[in-house]
Amino acid sequence: MTAMHAGDPAPQVLVPHWLTAAQRTELAATIREALDGWPVHPVAAIQLQDVLTELHVAAARDAVWPASAARVRLATGWEADVLPVRLSAAELAGVLAAPNLPAALRAVLLGELV
Repeated sequence: MTAMHAGDPAPQVLVPHWLTAAQRTELAATIREALDGWPVHPVAAIQLQDVLTELHVAAARDAVWPASAARVRLATGWEADVLPVRLSAAELAGVLAAPNLPAALRAVLLGELV
């Protein structure tokens, strides 16, 4: 265990949100629509683009290292298309601020619905 020096910025924590293929597709469409259709602060736009990147990385990560997510799916009984999408607090806040985010997807991202 290492201690952080006083005054160092805290590392960004990425929290996995386990989404089905349909939820990942819906999230990507929602983000693209928000970026194209509404005024978005430049920093928020970068964070939303980072979420789009993470959606691709999640699929690539599962293709390269399938065992990790497979163990979780086996333990939980989730379908084979469920993958972890790792989001920072800022990225999640940006997604949740999208005016077009479907209620069901919002609930999943908030951990209210699995």
